[in-house]
Amino acid sequence: MLIGEVARRSGVSVRMLRHYDSLALVRPTDRTAGGYREYTAGDLRRIFAVESLRSLGLSLREVQQALEDPQLTPDTLVADLVRRTEERVASEQELLARLRQIEGAAPEQWTEVLRIVELLRGLNAGDANRRLRTALATSAGAPGPADQLAHAALSEPELNAAGALRWALAQAGDDVPAPLAEGLTSPSPRVRERAVQAVAELHSGSAQQLLVAALADIVPVVRRRAALALGARGVSDAMPILLETVEHGPNDVEAAEALGVLARDGRQAERIVADVRDRLVAPATEPAARLRLTQALAEIPGPTADRALTDLTGDPQPDVARSAGYILSLRSR
Repeated sequence: MLIGEVARRSGVSVRMLRHYDSLALVRPTDRTAGGYREYTAGDLRRIFAVESLRSLGLSLREVQQALEDPQLTPDTLVADLVRRTEERVASEQELLARLRQIEGAAPEQWTEVLRIVELLRGLNAGDANRRLRTALATSAGAPGPADQLAHAALSEPELNAAGALRWALAQAGDDVPAPLAEGLTSPSPRVRERAVQAVAELHSGSAQQLLVAALADIVPVVRRRAALALGARGVSDAMPILLETVEHGPNDVEAAEALGVLARDGRQAERIVADVRDRLVAPATEPAARLRLTQALAEIPGPTADRALTDLTGDPQPDVARSAGYILSLRSR
């Protein structure tokens, strides 16, 4: 079969077939009576093999190696292709995410695009100090694009840089950027924790609603962070988690202070004291937890807390009795 007929039947152009020939990848191995080079059935099978391997993303050099190197096994080749494809997809996804961030900022001028690109470079730098400086520069100057800052805050592992990003987000306004709201429903507990930390520094109604929803998170640290922020704002929905935090820790001191804010309402104070009493007498409550609960009563004003502390001065657990007495002595001053 002559080259033109091979091109028509195989779908491979004459130019490409000649290129294969020049590389010694596929060469016509027969000749007609008139001396023209002719492709045999075996040559056609090799052409189809070459095209199949090229469709997997192999270069022509890799195709030739695959067809001629007996040491190259299919599993090795395919595994390498999988790795390279994953790297390429990850790179494309990173580019897509960056483009969407720029799109979300709705730039109208090329100068705005360049400013956002420079911001993204700083926020995604490999050096944590550079990320920190970028966040601080953003919060110190004109407010940065909130979505870009939010994306960075959700992925920032370094504590100082993360704090600077949350500050920059707060400077950008109290509205909750969409990435933060989405972060609170992420399958990753670490992302949800970062999201709730950032939302806790915003003071809009939507931020409060998201924090209330986060009280039901299955991860204790996410629940605690939401409760601490809500308690400090006087939101009573946080009370059960705050009491749980006082009993089990960590953050028991901060939780007690938040309960003190809630207890400014006398009815809430009575509820808190009643719950503390119940936890103190529960058989499963450990000695260390009973001491934390007693100390938390120091934050609760009013006669109901005074009576509870007075009763605790006779508690059989010595450190609880001493703490209750000490707190009462401070209150009497």
